[in-house]
Amino acid sequence: MKAALCKTLDGPEAVVVEEIADPVAGPGEVVVRVQAAALNFFDTLITRGKYQTKPALPFSPSGEIAGVVESLGTGVAGVKVGDRVAAAVGYGGAREKIAIAAEGLIPIPDGVSDAVASAVSVTFGTAIHGLKDRGHVKPGETVAILGATGGAGQAAVEVAKLLGARVIAAGSSDEKLAICKSLGADEVVNYDAVDLKQALKDLTDGRGVDVVYDCVGGKYAEPAVRALAWEGRFLVVGFAAGDIPKLPLNLLLLKGADAVGVFWGEAVRRNPERHRTNMIEVLGWVADGKLDPRIQATYPLAEIREAIGVLDRREAAGKIVLTLGA
Repeated sequence: MKAALCKTLDGPEAVVVEEIADPVAGPGEVVVRVQAAALNFFDTLITRGKYQTKPALPFSPSGEIAGVVESLGTGVAGVKVGDRVAAAVGYGGAREKIAIAAEGLIPIPDGVSDAVASAVSVTFGTAIHGLKDRGHVKPGETVAILGATGGAGQAAVEVAKLLGARVIAAGSSDEKLAICKSLGADEVVNYDAVDLKQALKDLTDGRGVDVVYDCVGGKYAEPAVRALAWEGRFLVVGFAAGDIPKLPLNLLLLKGADAVGVFWGEAVRRNPERHRTNMIEVLGWVADGKLDPRIQATYPLAEIREAIGVLDRREAAGKIVLTLGA
């Protein structure tokens, strides 16, 4: 079979496509013939050895796949050869076949394409885990999303709306905030043009927001915490701004508030069944037409360097997906 291989840590330009042996399903595993493999910004880092996960060389990029079950290992139940499935694999997805644990498989509903099914685990999986499992968002609550204009933030806007929340999208680009508005955000805030704390207070008539979903960290975190309502929840999702903020803990005490970590990758590893339940819900929204994940471009496996390059140059406004099916 063909596989994209990172054989040195010299970045996306060093990835090669070669023939390797087909995988064999071990106990509790299945072999999936990959039809689509989504790429993420972390693929630009993992190919340089700069990501938190550092697989042994050689390895394949891509942490999200969709395909068809080709064979079963011993002890596998609840799945059969021919089933269409998606999975979050961490890395290793950019190859024609992959052996993975059966417990991590997500059934793909009829009418959902392989490209879309491969593209929702990281962004929408993080959003539903953060907002539902960690933030306990309830219908009618107000959710402020920091970094709403990025892929993770846009997914959070859509998921928060589907959970019944009033959504305030915050970012630094008026043009991209207009996209958030089209995705269902009720209000938008350019946090580089206004006082973020005051803007969130004004949009809630002084009450404050119930939940902050923070993808950026840096200088935006503290004013967002100061804008929390009583018993609000501050969700720590990522640090796209580069700086890890230090928060005055007295703010949490005074507001009876919670600061909550959202570590989706580890949550998937520790509780795959909960992740499976969440992703069945997400793909159900897609099948019902309630959610329409954006695929910017698809590339054949042979063009993986070009595909990762789009992410490396920060040119992606939607998902970049490798297509491997006939």
